[in-house]
Amino acid sequence: MKNGDILKQIKEELPPEANISDIMYEGANIVLYTKNKDFFLDSKEIIRNIVNKVKKRVELRMDPSMLVPPEETQEIINKIVPKEAGLEEAWFDYKRSIAFIEARKPGLAIGKEGQVMNEIRKQTLWVPKIRRAPVIQSDLIKTIRYTLFQNSEYRRDFMNKIGKKIYMTKWERDSNYWIRVSILGAGREVGRSCMLLQTPLSNVLLDCGINVASTENAFPHFDAPEFDIHKIDAVVVSHAHLDHSGAVPLLFKYGYKGPVYSTEPTRDIMTLLQLDYIDVIQRTGRKPEYTSREIKEMIKNTITLDYDEVTDITADVRLTLHNAGHVLGSSLVHLNIGNGYHNYLYTGDFKYARTKLLEPALTKFTRVETLMMESTYGAKEDTQPSREECENQLIDIIKSTIENKGKVLIPVLGVGRAQEVMLIVEEAMREKKIPEVKVYVDGMVWDVTAIHTTYPEFMNRDVKKQIFGEDANPFVADCFVRVGSQEERDKLINSRKPCIIIATSGMLTGGSSVYYFQKLAPNKKNAIVFVSYQAEGTLGRRVQRGEKQVPVETFGGKVEMVDVKLSVYSVEGLSGHSDRNQLINYVKHLDPKPRKVIFVHGESSKCLELASTVHKLLRVETTAPRNLDALRIR
Repeated sequence: MKNGDILKQIKEELPPEANISDIMYEGANIVLYTKNKDFFLDSKEIIRNIVNKVKKRVELRMDPSMLVPPEETQEIINKIVPKEAGLEEAWFDYKRSIAFIEARKPGLAIGKEGQVMNEIRKQTLWVPKIRRAPVIQSDLIKTIRYTLFQNSEYRRDFMNKIGKKIYMTKWERDSNYWIRVSILGAGREVGRSCMLLQTPLSNVLLDCGINVASTENAFPHFDAPEFDIHKIDAVVVSHAHLDHSGAVPLLFKYGYKGPVYSTEPTRDIMTLLQLDYIDVIQRTGRKPEYTSREIKEMIKNTITLDYDEVTDITADVRLTLHNAGHVLGSSLVHLNIGNGYHNYLYTGDFKYARTKLLEPALTKFTRVETLMMESTYGAKEDTQPSREECENQLIDIIKSTIENKGKVLIPVLGVGRAQEVMLIVEEAMREKKIPEVKVYVDGMVWDVTAIHTTYPEFMNRDVKKQIFGEDANPFVADCFVRVGSQEERDKLINSRKPCIIIATSGMLTGGSSVYYFQKLAPNKKNAIVFVSYQAEGTLGRRVQRGEKQVPVETFGGKVEMVDVKLSVYSVEGLSGHSDRNQLINYVKHLDPKPRKVIFVHGESSKCLELASTVHKLLRVETTAPRNLDALRIR
């Protein structure tokens, strides 16, 4: 059956009484709108049969004209949902007939075997979708949802256009079919990850990041001859860190109008990081490359997927996201290309080990012929101690510094490492391994943590058990204090009480961690603990390698020389990246074994060294391309 015939077949399978008012594409899904209340409430078997025949996701909704008004629906929801469910907000996507309902205990809002949800559906005719309410309220999440619902009609039309393009493009694979990948960023370097995957039909961008440590080579090679902004069909973002997502709004500035695919946590966190990036650039007196206007366009055009959810993103490319174990919502990007012709796996950044927060990256797939993976810690010396050793090392540093009446500064990436550290500190304090002191969480770290409380289902089983089973969310423990203003920063700096400060950025390239370092560095009682990779050229790398006097750029753009007298520590094993052994073991345990492995996102020597080692050990073809290299995959 040709793709263009799917709607025709669906119509033929529907009974006359279905009274279908509209059939719309919603990306790769198909949505039917009915004006028959009885058919809406009692047609599961018919829809199931249609799905089995067309092999696509089909959903039935009520025509918007037939819905109970939102105000009245809210009253009905308030009556139906049990009080102990902790009902909070409801958001009504009128054009798509969906009511998003937030509750502190979603299971009770769904009801046994979906009884509560079914009753809402029956009485209001809306399709209810239950979400977990964040324990820490996030203005950003509210803004994102407001943006989506404010643009409900745009979203409906936008996703219908995507579906038409996917399903109406008629093609047959012949002997001239080909696949190639061009490296626009992260070729033998760390930063600005961006790869263009092309077929005769499709142009798909895998990540679109910036290099925050560089001014001359900050952005991907958009000047490559094969890159045409008007021919890009889809952008897939593996995770939220700026070196993978920071340039996505720039695409919209240049005229991109297509979809961005990611998990929901990735969408929310990358929005926060991009807004923070603009703020940091402006504070240093520079003009950012894009504005919040382009970030808003990105939000409007983002389609979120759950792990293991399969969807067509072009006529010949099918996407599935899987857990990467790096940060909340981070994904391994699996592409089925040419209807089974070739299977391509792009890891983005990943962790092949269980962490305090996340499960390890997935290794079992139906098919993988080509693997493109990161090489951040690919050199022989890049082996990390065990997680237990690292956690104990961090605890010992904190304990000795606090007992010495000093302050501990932990510069972190706002996403992932910060939350790992928070979990370690909270547990250590609860188990009396370190003294009870205040843990100050500054700015964006707190906002990202609020997003974490919204999506606990993306975390590992232990954290989920704490949150779901024991109703004890570690992220809202009493020891954590939010810092939200310069006045509060100065107050804790001037206080004589020992404390722990968790602040961005992890490389001291901007954010409040630079201010704390500037103020704490001259006092030998204090300590700074690096828990993430320090890129060459960053202030963090200079401090880490032992320089006793370093230039610090203040928020006003002035440069001040700072004496470094505080103790400097590095705890390497808390990284969200795989170390050398984990990288090799990932390829070794990947099932099925790939035919070819492409190494990116690592300093030149590390990419080359890892490629050579994997080739010798595992007898697979390997390569470490440079920026602007184009590789023929098939």
